[in-house]
Amino acid sequence: MTSMQKLCLAYVGALLIAASLNYVPGLTDAQGRAFGIFALDIYDDALHVASALWALVAALVSHRAARMFMLLFGLAYLGDGVFGFFTGYGYLDLGIFTNASEGMNLSLGRVLANAPHLILGGIALWAGVRNIGRPA
Repeated sequence: MTSMQKLCLAYVGALLIAASLNYVPGLTDAQGRAFGIFALDIYDDALHVASALWALVAALVSHRAARMFMLLFGLAYLGDGVFGFFTGYGYLDLGIFTNASEGMNLSLGRVLANAPHLILGGIALWAGVRNIGRPA
């Protein structure tokens, strides 16, 4: 198993943790926000679980499949995080279609709410472009 495939397995874990945040007592506040920062709904949970399954399949199939996951996932999630700064909502969970734009905002809350997608997407895109751990 290459480093790229192992990174995909790490993404499986990270994405399943993200999908479970609403269901762990004490992690959400009275308004239903995880860590008091962002609200996750059934669409977010479905997106995270589907992404985790995609990462798992890619990791088990081949290095090439894992790299393709990293490139596509990275572009999608990084773009979603950047888009969140402009509107307050992402496109992956269809939030931009169900909510009015809140406009550009670089407040700490907005940064923290978008950081998971920026970080996961950025690392994935970097790994895919660099083609880490490619087989000899």
